[in-house]
Amino acid sequence: MTVEYDGTPYRGWQRQANGPSVQQAIEDAVKSFSGEEVRLQVAGRTDSGVHATGQVSHIDLEKQWDSYKLREAMNAKLGEADERVAILETELVDEAFHARFSARKRHYLYRIFNRRPPLALERKRAWWVRKGNLDASAMHDAAQSLIGTFDFTTFRAAQCQANSPIKTLEQLDCSRNGEVIEVRASARSFLHNQVRSLVGSLKLVGEGRWSKDDLVAALEARDHAACGALAPAYGLYLVKVDYD
Repeated sequence: MTVEYDGTPYRGWQRQANGPSVQQAIEDAVKSFSGEEVRLQVAGRTDSGVHATGQVSHIDLEKQWDSYKLREAMNAKLGEADERVAILETELVDEAFHARFSARKRHYLYRIFNRRPPLALERKRAWWVRKGNLDASAMHDAAQSLIGTFDFTTFRAAQCQANSPIKTLEQLDCSRNGEVIEVRASARSFLHNQVRSLVGSLKLVGEGRWSKDDLVAALEARDHAACGALAPAYGLYLVKVDYD
């Protein structure tokens, strides 16, 4: 299943006891029309407030379903429950497929609105940076120094459960279109809060408070204390997951 959701009302992807989750919304929808208790597997668990336009998840169902009817049934139940989740596509896959372990690359987008007036329509869907005029070209130039395989401890959350801080970052691009700055990041996998940590540090470059060398020094420090402030969750989108 390719899934789109507004992360604002949810405590993240993963089902939990202290609030609504995207996983629970979909699992409840499936049970509502099929009667089956299912447990979703997902390409990447997103945090509270993070959005998705191309999340990928899979479920195992006892009954054989036509892909179109399955999508329509899930969306009907999600709509009845007033969930901010939509199933964009459903596809039958073989038993070797796994939404997480079969993934070859994950693509994220982070959106910044750099303007003086506050956000109305884009509130909780982008980071509002009101001060100054962020230099997206400087941000992009600095970001290229982080492309490759590095120890990203500086840009890793303290609660990250990854076995190693070493990751290979394949893309980190910054571009401006009017008042919107987009940061696009791609890798096979990311550390917890890695993209938001990178964006928070790149913002300092855009403000002129950090240079490219300062960003590299932060990476080489291998210390989370050297990182810029964590960018808000609501500016982040999981936009695509690649498979063979």
